Amino acid sequence: MKWFRKPAGPDPALVATPGGPFADMAAPPPPIVPETRGRKWLRRISRGFAIFCVIFILLVGWLALTAPLSKSLEPIAPPQITLLASDGTPIARTGAIVDTPVKAKDLPRHVTGAFLAIEDRRFYTHWGVDPRSIARAVWSNVTGGRTQGGSTITQQLAKFTFLTPKRTLGRKAREALIAFWLEAWLTKDEILERYLSNAYFGDNTYGLRAASLHYFYRHPEKLTPAQAAMLAGLVQAPSRLAPTKNPDLAEKRMKLVLNAMVATGYLTEQERAAIRTPRIDVRSRNTLPTGTYFADWALPEARKLSDVGYSRQTIATTLDARLQGIARRVTGRAGLGKAQVALVAMRPNGEVVAMIGGKDYAASPFNRATQARRQPGSTFKLFVYLAALRDGWDPDDVIDNSAIETGSYRPKNSGGAYSKSITLEDAFAASSNVAAVRLLRQVGDDKVIDMARDLGVTAPMAKGDPSLALGTSSMTLLELTAAYAAVAANSYPVEPHAFETEEKGWFENLISGPQSFGSEEHEEIERMLRAAVNRGTGRAARLPQANFGKTGTTQDNRDALFVGYANGLVVGVWIGNDDNSPLQGISGGGLPARIWRDFMTEASGKKAAPQPKKVVDPTGPVEPLDIPDIGDIPIGDRTRVGIEGGDAVITTEINGSRIDLRLPIQDRAPEPAVPEPQPPPGN
Repeated sequence: MKWFRKPAGPDPALVATPGGPFADMAAPPPPIVPETRGRKWLRRISRGFAIFCVIFILLVGWLALTAPLSKSLEPIAPPQITLLASDGTPIARTGAIVDTPVKAKDLPRHVTGAFLAIEDRRFYTHWGVDPRSIARAVWSNVTGGRTQGGSTITQQLAKFTFLTPKRTLGRKAREALIAFWLEAWLTKDEILERYLSNAYFGDNTYGLRAASLHYFYRHPEKLTPAQAAMLAGLVQAPSRLAPTKNPDLAEKRMKLVLNAMVATGYLTEQERAAIRTPRIDVRSRNTLPTGTYFADWALPEARKLSDVGYSRQTIATTLDARLQGIARRVTGRAGLGKAQVALVAMRPNGEVVAMIGGKDYAASPFNRATQARRQPGSTFKLFVYLAALRDGWDPDDVIDNSAIETGSYRPKNSGGAYSKSITLEDAFAASSNVAAVRLLRQVGDDKVIDMARDLGVTAPMAKGDPSLALGTSSMTLLELTAAYAAVAANSYPVEPHAFETEEKGWFENLISGPQSFGSEEHEEIERMLRAAVNRGTGRAARLPQANFGKTGTTQDNRDALFVGYANGLVVGVWIGNDDNSPLQGISGGGLPARIWRDFMTEASGKKAAPQPKKVVDPTGPVEPLDIPDIGDIPIGDRTRVGIEGGDAVITTEINGSRIDLRLPIQDRAPEPAVPEPQPPPGN
């Protein structure tokens, strides 16, 4: 059985022969050689470098999106804009004083040297971050020495061009990263130019050219060493060191810069000894206000119209200097006590020609014409009656004017004046609250809201709330006045604007042009508005020519308004307290109506319509007694006024119903005092 025994050597049958079937098994597998430590480190370094490259590419992409290089070519503060009235009269100047950028090659050596000596001595040798400066600053701060920053000029450019002034470790890291990025893409001279053209020098002045002209009335290419040293010294603390405010500190800092220039070779000791403190030559003083109620409202739009750059601009507005002066006079002499006032005057096309946002801009720049949202009161009834006319109602149609004695909401008429029925025209003129609420219910609040939206009202308006008819939805006076302008123009919506707008072409008007009321509908609403002034609650606003308007008084006399139009002007007047406390004896038919009348009278140059006299004959028919601030009192066709015990007794008839009112006679001057207003709401 030896043939079962395993051969001692390899089986001859399995031995590979060249070209045979087992040729691939000709050699045994190579031995496993242990990897050396050097090769491991080489592989780790390669992987690390690949990861670094990926991160670097991501950072470059991130910087390209969040810190575009072109931003360093733009001014870091909005350049100065001068707003002009429509006749070219300057009315306000706002924004920073900036000027054209500088070129490093055009500046004398002592000008650039002054900034390099005090801010970044190794500017031309570092890569954006100076380790020696950082180490020196850290050591000085740790050992209690003079506080130092350690930032290079490149880092400062990165900081005030791309970053916020917030002092955090993350911001410093990003600042260094952007500095490396700037150094990679810009030359040293380009970085220096952008830094000098954007640095802040105090007195609302940005950039070396603007600062040179402001402080010394000369261009930076002609600065003396002393002037250059003083300007270079301002960069550390511009507001504190400005020579117009602290000349001694500015001089002390200038001497420190001169010493640094000597140490770095930009000046010799002899040149330094011969330098004297330069004379400040500020020739341009801004006598215009930096802000007014109108300017604050117009400025955001002016920024959109201006070019992005360093040039100062003048932009003409729609403001009429004469009308603005009239608005200031009539509101200033109105006897408001401690209440606030707002007035907006515009053309029917929306051009705002006058604006008063409060009694005193310096005391309170809060604009009550454009920022304060207050209830419009009965002036909102315009939308209710317009919706009714659109729905097929007629001014001669009648509606129930009796007291509402059922339901959870029971509004009252001013003075308790009710009747069995009343026409829409008389209800609007008399400002009947119960008639307006009933009309809202019959027309539908959705149609009333749609009408307000059509006329440009964007304020929230609640459906299902019957008090909507009485103006309980808050809105701005500007928004409300623009809605009345739409009626005056018979074109809606009207957008208030401070600058002339380009007229749309016929195709644009075809697609999204303004709409208008029907001729009959427009004639009917104007008939109501005129009735409200001529024989209704707005009689104090009567003019000798056609005038249209509506009074408004909110609950507890917290707001008093009159909005109307005449002579090509649409004007809204509001009076109230900033803390929303009740006014004392002021309603829409009183002081606001008289302010409106006085403004319109002076604006047109015509005398106001003669007002009824207070001397009356109690035994016979007379003209209505002019009792100021009595609120929305309905006046019918037959009216008798008498005096009993110091009270005025008014007897009137509306649709056959007799109404008796007894009111105390109020003297027109002085106006009653009102509570001290609180700071305006934060809206």
